[in-house]
Amino acid sequence: MSSSQASRERTSEIPGAVAVETKFEAVVIPVSDVDRAKRFYADLGWRLEADFAFDNGFRVVQFTPPGSPCSVQFGTNITSAAPGSAQGLYLIVSDIEAARAEIAARGVEISEVFHPATPGAQFQPDGSGRVSGPAPNHASYFTFATFRDPDGNGWLLQEIKTRLPGRGLSLDVATLTDLLREAEEHHGKYEPTAPKHHWSGWYAAYIIARERGKTPEEAASDGALHIESAGR
Repeated sequence: MSSSQASRERTSEIPGAVAVETKFEAVVIPVSDVDRAKRFYADLGWRLEADFAFDNGFRVVQFTPPGSPCSVQFGTNITSAAPGSAQGLYLIVSDIEAARAEIAARGVEISEVFHPATPGAQFQPDGSGRVSGPAPNHASYFTFATFRDPDGNGWLLQEIKTRLPGRGLSLDVATLTDLLREAEEHHGKYEPTAPKHHWSGWYAAYIIARERGKTPEEAASDGALHIESAGR
């Protein structure tokens, strides 16, 4: 047994153990020309959040894709990795044709929409093992498009319409609308026998639970627990 496995097992045995939230918020990508990279990501429509330069030559630039909780950073004296060596960077979208069309309209060369005929074909730089068009029935996780920045750092668009159980939700207006309707349905079943409460507390607990990957039933239980705890 490896030390990491032992560590995980010991953690799982601790009664009432709660994992500290550690949010992954930024990834560093290596570039050779900071200003060129800055123009590229600005032209993609990503939000520029920082461009800090210091007297010792250190410079950090940060961009965030629309709707993303994670940002990218690049600059000078920020990484020893070779420019263009960052590959397989995922951008999750709910409508890959629309996302691809928008990127292409911004002047970026992007592959056609495809699905892999063999596992891992989406990572092959020569495009081998790819089948043109979306996966049958637009199955989540299996439809891609790829593009690169001026240094060759590789990005993957991946279409996800329904996430696997236990995975969090990437919230956008459409997803949040569906989630609110789902919450309304489950709250409607809970409300007739529930203690007096305002719907907002139950909804908040439900949505947070779903965003953290819990099932609708588990999220409904979290909503009920929140109301009961608030009433004590």
